Amino acid sequence: MADIQSTAAAAPSVIHRSDYRPPAWLVPDVALDFRLDAAATQVRAKLSVVRNGAHSDPLRLDGDGLMPRMIRVDGVELTADQWSMEAGALVIALPGAAHEVETLVELSPTTNTQLMGLYASGGLLCTQCEAQGFRRITFFPDRPDVLSRYSVRMEADKALYPVLLANGDPVGSGDLEGGRHWAQWNDPFLKPCYLFALVAADLACNADSFTTMSGREVSLGIWVRQADLPRTTHAMKALKDSMAWDERVYGREYDLAVFNIVAVADFNFGAMENKGLNIFNSRYILADPETATDIDFDGVEGVVAHEYFHNWSGNRVTCRDWFQLSLKEGFTVFRDQTFSADMGSPAVKRIDDVRILRAAQFQEDSGPLAHPIRPESYMEISNFYTATIYNKGAEIIRMMHTMLGPERFRAGTDLYFDRHDGQAATCEDFVKAMEDGGQIDLTQFRLWYEQAGTPRVRALLSHDPVSREALLTLSQTVPPTPGQPVKKPMAMPIRVALFDRATDAHHGDETLMLTQAEQTFRFPGFAAQPVLSINRGFSAPVVIESDRSQQDLAFLSAHDDDPFARYEAMQQLMVNVLVGTVAGQAMDDAPVIAAIRDTVADAALDDAFIAEAIRLPSESYIGDQMMMVDPDAIHIARERLQTKIGKTLETVWRDLHARTEANGFSLSSAAKGARKLRNTALNYLTASGAVDADDVAFTQFDRADNMTERQGALSVLANGTGDRREAALDIFYNRYADDPLVLDKWFQTQALSFHLDTLAIVRELGQHKDFTLGNPNRVRSLFGAFAANQWGFHQGNGEGYRMVADIIIALDPLNPQTAARLVPPLGRWRRFGAQRGQAMRAELERILATPGLSKDVIEQVTKSLD
Repeated sequence: MADIQSTAAAAPSVIHRSDYRPPAWLVPDVALDFRLDAAATQVRAKLSVVRNGAHSDPLRLDGDGLMPRMIRVDGVELTADQWSMEAGALVIALPGAAHEVETLVELSPTTNTQLMGLYASGGLLCTQCEAQGFRRITFFPDRPDVLSRYSVRMEADKALYPVLLANGDPVGSGDLEGGRHWAQWNDPFLKPCYLFALVAADLACNADSFTTMSGREVSLGIWVRQADLPRTTHAMKALKDSMAWDERVYGREYDLAVFNIVAVADFNFGAMENKGLNIFNSRYILADPETATDIDFDGVEGVVAHEYFHNWSGNRVTCRDWFQLSLKEGFTVFRDQTFSADMGSPAVKRIDDVRILRAAQFQEDSGPLAHPIRPESYMEISNFYTATIYNKGAEIIRMMHTMLGPERFRAGTDLYFDRHDGQAATCEDFVKAMEDGGQIDLTQFRLWYEQAGTPRVRALLSHDPVSREALLTLSQTVPPTPGQPVKKPMAMPIRVALFDRATDAHHGDETLMLTQAEQTFRFPGFAAQPVLSINRGFSAPVVIESDRSQQDLAFLSAHDDDPFARYEAMQQLMVNVLVGTVAGQAMDDAPVIAAIRDTVADAALDDAFIAEAIRLPSESYIGDQMMMVDPDAIHIARERLQTKIGKTLETVWRDLHARTEANGFSLSSAAKGARKLRNTALNYLTASGAVDADDVAFTQFDRADNMTERQGALSVLANGTGDRREAALDIFYNRYADDPLVLDKWFQTQALSFHLDTLAIVRELGQHKDFTLGNPNRVRSLFGAFAANQWGFHQGNGEGYRMVADIIIALDPLNPQTAARLVPPLGRWRRFGAQRGQAMRAELERILATPGLSKDVIEQVTKSLD
């Protein structure tokens, strides 16, 4: 097997969407029998296989690292000359139309460091099969368009693994000789093998139930270590809220008698939507005020909802091939975003969603890894679990919702689910259902599925005093991306409003459909030129370029009634000053300070929105506004503006910090908003240079009754150099040394800090006794965070690049997926000037020269170098 992997790493093949062909053989029914053991698990699989169409192709069952111990066809064991192995796959020439094929393999979960297939984690055995992990468990046509009914029997040591879970509903269990026991689970619904799941563990259960809209009672279980059971209350509430919301908003009812969730410490993803048995990274299940921030609580709620919603948008209707990944992920992200907005503050949720999109997906769209939400090719499908597939995919669904309205959108989704229930569908199937159900022509809109890149929309507003008309000219361009040098105009909904300066009000919110390279829209009834509020609610995932003045932006930051547009005006005020300062211009920051003062004083605004609006843009976002990024100049400009705001409004920050102190923890929107604003005020107070700032921060850290305020204060202190910094970090570590999820925060806080020695600190933490390459969360919390720290990562003479490259090389043999996710920051080498760019490129070349490199990393590095 090692030779096969080396060959594959040297020249990985490219899979093209245009090459799709239906499966040669279908597998209607699967019976799996597991003899579970951490060191040596035996898997017996019985497949009913049916020839799909008129052809003479042999049966090809994918495998990865497997060797058959036994092969039977229709009860007769095959001899060695009746089967062969081709690139890891088992190939059997079969006559006729239908057979029963039985195989036996042996696995070692303990040595499976890739965390794909069946692996061991903290004393439990669990699976991860998406995208192509099932082939590491047994021989099977591992593709999403082969749908099967599964019957699963498990046998294990009862003392070690008293809990045996799988997909579907339990149908039997019992004890065996020698202290072993068994359990049988059947899933009556057709599903692809990537949705298969199994867990064997010693876990405790938070048990509850939910009554569906048709009156059926569903048993719910969240399975965790006994000590973690108190931290599952929030996740259970999120699950029940999700089930009720999906019935109310989409009419989708849960279909099995049981729904289980298992929390796992070692997991490559956030969670997995396996039918009836969701397996979660523990960071998205465990939460209490002592150990989880408000962001963590929101993350638990959103990810639990996301995976539950997949029961319909991903499981009952799955994707035909992996090029259609956004069919399930983009749609389901949109569903979880709107759910979370309904559960909390829609305005703040929208701001959060757009911030994530811009930070991750806009960068992806502007770099060498840009791809459409329906890619045309890939080397390794794991590399396409990207912000483009998920977040931009959700924005495409949101635009459909905007164009159709809630009722027609619901008609379209109803039609989609009815048409394709139990099928493996395509993105085109979804769009066609929206066309037919929503009664709309989406021909041009389909370009969003085909073209990569973030469109740039130029908005020019003029005024004709004679006709009393305002004229808005919109022009669009889609920048070239790899393989797509020339783009066609897209169809996009752009929500606008024109404000009358005399009345501080607008004449109505309109959604304009921009479909051409340039269009002009006329608005009557304006005696003077109005102020343009554009892309309200972020109605289209585009970059808006306009000639709005700082005066216009200040006006909108005070008067715009669309929360996102008001936030955007404030942010643009800041960006203009910061970008101008980096460019060497003398910028007037007075409008920014005045806008912040007025926003804080506006009693009509809630604390959460104020905290979002007055926060300075991140250094990476500022860099995204420039053709060439200068991390040092950006850092200096942002620090100076933050200091100016801190000093000028020091009294405001002290008052805010005192006003938002709470007497007890609550997850109400008001309480969460107050904590967010308190941390923002502390940041500005510290930036002011006030002599007692460290004392104020340390007092908040020491007295906090929740992780949001404790970590907020720790983050402020971690930027400094005084005794308070060291004391706080030591206290935090000693308090949470036995809690891996909280210890991740300790690593991450230091990796993201603006300490002068961040690079050396991260290098030292990489040698810490609690750092391990074996846990993806720990790797992401240290080196993933450091690579996202624009100033820290790009410090010095390229030492940060070398350090991250070393980690990629060391991690790749253990966990290629996690290693590949560390490559993109190096791939942006063209944006950081000649010296830095050459150093980053050299590290990419060094990685590529590593013998035996995985397909995951080869694809990311090769595309980054092209």
